Amino acid sequence: MGSGSGKTCGHGHKGQKSRSGASIKPGFEGGQMPLQRRVPKFGFSSRIGRVTEEIRTSELNALEGETVSIEVLKNSGLIKKTSTRARIMLSGDLTKKVEIDGTDITVTKGAREAIEKLGGAILKQG
Repeated sequence: MGSGSGKTCGHGHKGQKSRSGASIKPGFEGGQMPLQRRVPKFGFSSRIGRVTEEIRTSELNALEGETVSIEVLKNSGLIKKTSTRARIMLSGDLTKKVEIDGTDITVTKGAREAIEKLGGAILKQG
């Protein structure tokens, strides 16, 4: 009996785990909400991010004309036809004067300074 494997064979007295053929699924906590369901889930996918494209200031040099709008960006092939928003970021050199027109186009702080340094303007900011 002292070996721990006598009489009840280490299963103790009564209860679910002492019965023959008893098996409890991993993670089951006796009806209590399991840990994996209590802990908050990670990750987030913004729906706005799915329709927003990033544009570098150096890519604006390839555009014809001075006014930049969502339609102009779509027609030039810089953004997808399904995109509804754009964000202009400072990356590369901007060599020509441009005017950003549209509430659906946002401009970063660095890109704003680069555009205004060359005499350009942001007419409607999103």
